[in-house]
Amino acid sequence: MTELIVAANLPSFEELAAFVKKTKDHVSYYKIDSGLYTKAGPAAVKLIRDEGKKVFLDLKFHDIPYTVARAAACCMELGVDMFNVHAMGGFEMMEAAVKETWSFHNGVPLILGVTILTSIDEAAFRDLFGSPSNSLEEHVLLLARLAKSAGLSGVVASAQEIKKIKDVCGDDFVVVSPGIRLPDEDVGDQMRVDTPAGAAAAGADFIVVGRPILHADDPVAVIERYKKGLKQ
Repeated sequence: MTELIVAANLPSFEELAAFVKKTKDHVSYYKIDSGLYTKAGPAAVKLIRDEGKKVFLDLKFHDIPYTVARAAACCMELGVDMFNVHAMGGFEMMEAAVKETWSFHNGVPLILGVTILTSIDEAAFRDLFGSPSNSLEEHVLLLARLAKSAGLSGVVASAQEIKKIKDVCGDDFVVVSPGIRLPDEDVGDQMRVDTPAGAAAAGADFIVVGRPILHADDPVAVIERYKKGLKQ
C-alpha cells in the first residue's frame, strides 16, 4: 500500500515542533528538506525520531564519491530511515553511499536516487541538456537502471514514470513520488503531477506532500484527504 510522507519544509525548529505536535497522530513519516536542516540541523531529526516517527532526510547529495560517502555515514549516525542522492552524480558516487552504510549495524535506511525533479517538464529538460536524443522519460529510466545497478533501494520520480520504472527495475524497487496534488489544488511550481489515487494506481511506494498540508488552515484534515485518496 502506498504511504504518505509529509514534507515538513518549515523555516524553524519551533515551527517544526508545533507542526509535529499537531499532526503526529495522523502521520508516520516526515520529510526534512535542506532549508529546515540548514536551520535546525540534527535536532530536527531527533525531534521526529523521539516521537516514534520515521524520517526521510531530503538533502539530495551530489558530490564526489568520497564526500557523498561521508554524508551517508552521517545519515547512518543520525538514524534516518531514508535519504537521497542525485542519480546524475554517477554510479561510483551512488555505490560509495551504499557501501558506506555497510559498516553500521543500526539497520540500513532506504537510499534513493533522485532522477529528474518534478518541477522540470520536457521543454525545461531539453533546455537543460541541449536537445538530447533521449526524452525526459527515457532519461529517468536510464537513471533508475543506474541507481539499481549501484545498489540503491529505489528512486525519486514523478508518478508518470512509476509503471515503466517498475517494469525495468522490478516491483521491489522503491519509487517515491513528489508532485502529488488533490484534483482541486494548485500545482504551484510542479510540472509533472498526479493525484494520490493516480500515484497509488501506478504503483508508488510513497508519495510526498508538503505545501498543501503546511499551508492549510486545518493540516490534519488535508492529511486525511490525501490518505483517503490513496485508498480510492
